[in-house]
Order: sequence, then structure tokens, then C-alpha cells
Amino acid sequence: MAFQWGYSPKIEKYIPLGNFPADRYLVIAQQAIENLGWKLSHLSESGIIAYTGLSAQSYSEEISIRIIANFAVFKSECIGIQLLFTDYGKNQENLDRFFHEFEYVEYHLAAVWEDRLKDFHDHIAKQDDSYFNRAPLKAKDKIKNIFYLFIPQKGYLVTPIIVTLNILLWLGRLAIVLLLSNLFKAQLGGQGLLTPELLLKIQSYFGINSRDLTLSGQWWRLLSSQFYHFSLLHLFFNMYALIYIGLMTENKLGWAKTLIVYILSGTCGALLSVYGHKIGFMGGASGAIMGMFGAFLALLLSNAFEKTAARALLISTVIVVAYMLLNGLLSETADNSAHLGGLVSGFLIGYLLYNERLLGQPVPLLYRASASGFMVLAFAALIYQFSPRYQVEEYAKLRDAFNLNDERFNQIYYISSDLPLEEKLRRVKLNGIDVWAENLKITREMDKLIVLEMDGIDRDYRKVIAEKAYAVSMLMYKDYESGTRENRAVIQEKINEVMRLKAKLRERLTEPE
Repeated sequence: MAFQWGYSPKIEKYIPLGNFPADRYLVIAQQAIENLGWKLSHLSESGIIAYTGLSAQSYSEEISIRIIANFAVFKSECIGIQLLFTDYGKNQENLDRFFHEFEYVEYHLAAVWEDRLKDFHDHIAKQDDSYFNRAPLKAKDKIKNIFYLFIPQKGYLVTPIIVTLNILLWLGRLAIVLLLSNLFKAQLGGQGLLTPELLLKIQSYFGINSRDLTLSGQWWRLLSSQFYHFSLLHLFFNMYALIYIGLMTENKLGWAKTLIVYILSGTCGALLSVYGHKIGFMGGASGAIMGMFGAFLALLLSNAFEKTAARALLISTVIVVAYMLLNGLLSETADNSAHLGGLVSGFLIGYLLYNERLLGQPVPLLYRASASGFMVLAFAALIYQFSPRYQVEEYAKLRDAFNLNDERFNQIYYISSDLPLEEKLRRVKLNGIDVWAENLKITREMDKLIVLEMDGIDRDYRKVIAEKAYAVSMLMYKDYESGTRENRAVIQEKINEVMRLKAKLRERLTEPE
């Protein structure tokens, strides 16, 4: 069985009709399609459109038979996203089954030709023969070869611009990374200038999203992060999905409404990502793409397509969306918060923008577009209200200062007995009392910060450690001052207690979540 490959796998066959009447051919084809259990969507003088059922190889295929000049053109084309760019032989199977059934029907209809032809002509007299130009998969015909993916044209205007912009920004970032990693490499003994810190800065400059940066007032990252991709594969699969859903959606919504859906749903996805990720960086077009899928679902439920076509497209789209969400749940890198936020908001925005009547009343487009924008602003306000800005960097600085002081405390373990009393007292005060007084002050500063759960655990342990270490430092000072050293055993036990607390803290912080 021959596999078909490509962005939208399909098979096409031209059958010369010769002296065979076109209407008779379509009557036989119609009956063959019904016998095969395929769902008829359109029948007119120009041809037939039908849809197969769900299968393991493909979500569904669109079957079209068009009369062009003196040919009948049979085409079977996958309607959903084929993730591995192949139909697994399903289109070839459809072709073989159709022509086998065609021969069977042709033989058995011989006795009722006149009645069937009359019914056919009565039917097509009421049909719109131009439907073929509006059929769902007609939009895919705009992509004649790979270069057409990037060429704006009627019904596919804003999508290729968005795709091109995503690719150019990724290439620009890649060029900067390669330049910095190789700049002066020879002069630096084979080491480039690219460091983890510099890479983070590059990500920041290219507009990546993060709770810390976005909630601090850099709201533009909600938009810019929609054009940031972490790898070539990340970019490739996102653009593949965007081209498919852009073709299907923009053809119905128009370029302006499609752009609104992309930006606003992508923004909602980025907002929910801010809420769902306490730390780290987020980016990618998947939130906006899921928004486009949401808008497409709204179109399918709003009579934008013929019912049979809508049913087939709805099944394939739901499966694709479910797969993306499931993949997000199972993957450690996929941002399911953005996926879900984009999907739901895209559905609502798409529904508002497409339907001219809401609750039975006509609503101007300006009002519907304004409602979409207000919805996003309200969602942003909710996210801002319920997404605390964790002060991770501030806490890390205080923790580092605490650790430096702790290292100084170790010096009091090595105070020589030969030192004068004044020097012993000075060292205990400097490396013990003063150190832990400073660390107690640091823990009070830590209390003022909004911190992550693990940082909160770390802080609570440090508070106890600081209190006990300060107490043992005071006891050690008094013990030296008295000159009796009668508290040495107690001091040692308290020092051991502090050491056990430190070990317990390290153990707690390294436990798997």
C-alpha cells in the first residue's frame, strides 16, 4: 500500500470520461460513497464532496470527485494534522475501495438509470455549484509548494507574516548566540564568551516570559514571548501547527480577526503561564496556536461550515487538541498552562468575533472586539492579583550572605589555648556573637520577602540555626570570660545540635519533590 507524504497528504487521480456522461458518473459515485459508509457533504453538477469516518491511520479524509472538462478527478485528502507527515496508506486505500465499489454499483444500477438520473437532476437544480470554492480543504490549495507557506495571499495573509516573523526572530537569536560563543575564541584559549548568565540576558532581551519580570511591570513580555522559541524543533512543530490552523481559520475569519485571536489568546496563554510557573522562563507560540484552535472550534460550532464537513473537522480538531493537552501533561517542558489559557480564550474570542448576533440580538463588530479586549484585561487583573511575585533573587542574596557569615563561625573552633584571654574573647565576639547577630538580622529581612515553599523551609531552619548559634556564641564568650571553662561539655553539645540542624536542612532541601 502506497503511503502519501507531505504537509497535507493526499492522492489524486484523473479518470478520462470519454463518451461516459458526467451525470451518470456522479450518480454511480454517489451510490458508491453511500455504500462505503462515507458521509455525503455536497452534491452538485460539478461533483461530490464526502467525508470518511475516523480511522487509526487518519482522523478523517475529505473525498472529492470533480468533473473538470472531460475528466472525473478523484481526490482523497487528510483533513487533520498528520504529525508524521504521512497518511499511512489511507488515501490509497480510499481510492482502491471507491473504484472497487464503483464497478459494483455501475453493474447493479443498470435497471434503474432513468429514475436515478431524474432524482439527481432534481437535486442539483437546488444546489449551489460554487460550493467547491468554499469547501474547508480548498484553503489548502493555496500552498502549491513550500515557498507558498511564506507568501501572503487572499485568505492567507497574516498567518505567513506571523510564521516568517517567528522564524526571523529565532534565526536572529541563533546568530547572536553563535557570534558570542565563537567571538575571540582563539584569544581565550578555545573558550567563547557565551556563559549561562549571558544566555539568560539574551533570552531576556528577546522578550521571554517569566513571573518575576512580567509582574514587575514588563507586560510587553506577554506579547514578545509568543515569538520566542527555545529550539529548532520547538519552532518547527509550532509553525507546522500554525500554518495548518491558520489556513483553516483565517480563510473564514479574515486576516484582522485572525490577528486579534492570535495576539489576545496568546496573551491569555502567557498570563496563565505566569500564574502556573512560580519561577523559570516561558516562551513559544503554542498558547496563541491553541487559541487559533479554540477559535476554529468556535467556527465549527457556529455553522461556519456545512454540517457534515463541520462534524468531520470537529472530530479531527478535538483529537489534535486533546493530544496537545495530553502531551503537555506528560512532558516536563511543554507549557500546558499556556495551552489551556490560549484554547479557552481563543474559543471565546473567536466566537465573539465571528458571530454577528449574540443572544439573538445583532451586535456591532466594534463592541464584540472591545468585549474581547476587556476580557483579556480582566483576566490580566486576576492573574496579577493572585500571582505573588516571588523574590527569588533577593532571597538568594540574603542566603549567600548568611552562608558567608556561617563560614566565619567555623574559625572559633580553632582558637588556640595559648592565646591571651583578650584575643580569645575578641575572636569569639567577632566570629561568633557578631556573625550570628548579623545572621539574625538577615533572617528578619528574609521574613519580609515573598518566597517559594522550599525557600520558606530554608528560611525557617536558618532562623532556628541563627538563634541557637547566637546563644552558643554568648555562652562560649562567658565561659572564656570566667576562665573556668566549666561549660565546655554544654557548649560542645549545643554546637553539635547546630550541626545536626544544618545537616537536616541540607537533607530537606535535597529531597525529591
